[in-house]
Amino acid sequence: MDTLRRWWDRNWLQVALIGLVISTAWFARQTQGGSLFEVYQLLTRPFQSNPSKQELLTNAKVVEMEAKLQQVETENQKLRELLGYVAKNKEQAIAAPIVGRGADHWWQQITLGRGLQDGIKEDFVVTAPGGLVGRVSSVTDNTSRVLLISDPSSRVGVTINRSRFMGVMRGKSGNKAVMQFFERVPDVRRGDVVTTSSASELFPSGLPVGRVESVNLSQSPAPEAVIVLSAPTSVLEWVAVYPVEKHKGEKTTDGETSQANSK
Repeated sequence: MDTLRRWWDRNWLQVALIGLVISTAWFARQTQGGSLFEVYQLLTRPFQSNPSKQELLTNAKVVEMEAKLQQVETENQKLRELLGYVAKNKEQAIAAPIVGRGADHWWQQITLGRGLQDGIKEDFVVTAPGGLVGRVSSVTDNTSRVLLISDPSSRVGVTINRSRFMGVMRGKSGNKAVMQFFERVPDVRRGDVVTTSSASELFPSGLPVGRVESVNLSQSPAPEAVIVLSAPTSVLEWVAVYPVEKHKGEKTTDGETSQANSK
């Protein structure tokens, strides 16, 4: 007993400190540190300056303005990129913002925030960085509806850039389409670039459309290729719109007859 008492006299302080540490750790775990945070707040409160209501409102306004400024800078950058694309490709193109998208994936359309008052008419061609997007299907004073080339009802005369083999491309929804060749044995391979055909009257020739993803030469009645479209329609915010000259009553590779100047 005397030995234990002497040990306690020498080590009681260390034992007390270890017990305090263990108790504090257990308590902090049980309260998930909330109590320690409150103690810290209580001890440091005399050194903290409480912001006034006006300061809080001012700080919130500054954060809001910074967010708006960042958004404007982002939109300006995208618009500058589009305007550079327009100037490089078509001088008469009209830059138009996308203000709506078709909710039904089987009906691939977008709505533009430009219309008759801006010079846009039906059948105008719509492009963007990446290539062809679609064609204006209807127009009001301030808006335009665009039928995308990814829509199943869309038909585009296209050609394989490398081999010049031509065919008709129909939409497949999403970012893909199917090209049906005119020839029985076309020279086509995966990765070939696809552009609009020189025989097309609905679209100008040479517009990038996409790349060949796969080929099915045994498809009946004609060989087919799956095309991945190059214009990222789902993420675009601006497009370029411009007119295309057509000739009366000529049959096109797009599978439609041009009716321009029919009156």
